[in-house]
Amino acid sequence: MVDLSVKLGALTLANPVMPASGSFSTEYAQVIDINRLGALVAKTVSRNFRAGNPTPRAAEVEAGMINSIGLPTKGLQYFLDVQLPDYKRYTPPLVVSISAEDADDFQAMARDITAPGVDAIEINISCPTRKPGGGNFALQANHTGDIVRRVRSETDKPVWAKLSPNAGEIVDIALAAEEAGADVLTVANTILAMKIDVASFRPSLGNKIGGFSGPAIKPIIMRMVYQISKAVSIPVIGCGGISNAEDVIEYMLAGASAVEIGYINFRNPTAMISIIDDLREWCDKRGIKRIADLTGAVRDDDMETDPYVTAAQGL
Repeated sequence: MVDLSVKLGALTLANPVMPASGSFSTEYAQVIDINRLGALVAKTVSRNFRAGNPTPRAAEVEAGMINSIGLPTKGLQYFLDVQLPDYKRYTPPLVVSISAEDADDFQAMARDITAPGVDAIEINISCPTRKPGGGNFALQANHTGDIVRRVRSETDKPVWAKLSPNAGEIVDIALAAEEAGADVLTVANTILAMKIDVASFRPSLGNKIGGFSGPAIKPIIMRMVYQISKAVSIPVIGCGGISNAEDVIEYMLAGASAVEIGYINFRNPTAMISIIDDLREWCDKRGIKRIADLTGAVRDDDMETDPYVTAAQGL
């Protein structure tokens, strides 16, 4: 039988499947055994209460959805007093996603969230709807490096940097995060998008723009995971458009060590457990003993990528 466990730096997960931040809470225990997940990823928390963006906050589109939730939170102290004890009733490692308005507060948040029961910190420097217009800290390498370096200086917990697909040169961003001390890279957040209601002529979201997620973005994020995993030496988590076990396998072949799953949880709250079961069946049918061996196992060494050489070869 296949060994589904994977390593993400200092953390060992029972399997590579975990929820993406913002798509999960302990309420899922009403419909699934969340102890079977590889890790639990909490919704992003910031220091103070945050109401989030104006409604409507979500809109369906072909092959996905656009959301503009705006990182609502009851604040850091509520998380420590109420949510953290709730999460620690369960056995998987707990990853806490943090956000802040400036670099100083990111640094302070890393210090204050370093508490017993927190197993890793995911830095949400990439939420496209944190501010109107989609501004975030992960669009430039120097800003990314500064935030990661500050967070790294304040905690002994593993630091995961969640990157933005809206960055022009995401490999440069990834390298900056690694150099600054990130232990793991989550690739990636949602893609800036917009929908307009043709009946009212008004944007479908109260924030006008939002983050596009769902199956349609998977090939784009797959390319980013592939490129980043070849450039860095730290583990990469693939996040974007996963609907089934084959999607997970594809991300792992591209270089991911694990995945975070978001969109499909809204359509089918039991999807993550089904995916774990299907991963085991997929590997057992093919005689694969360790799922971790699939990471980066894409067979492409003999494929030429230089278009001029390819043209000369007549391929």
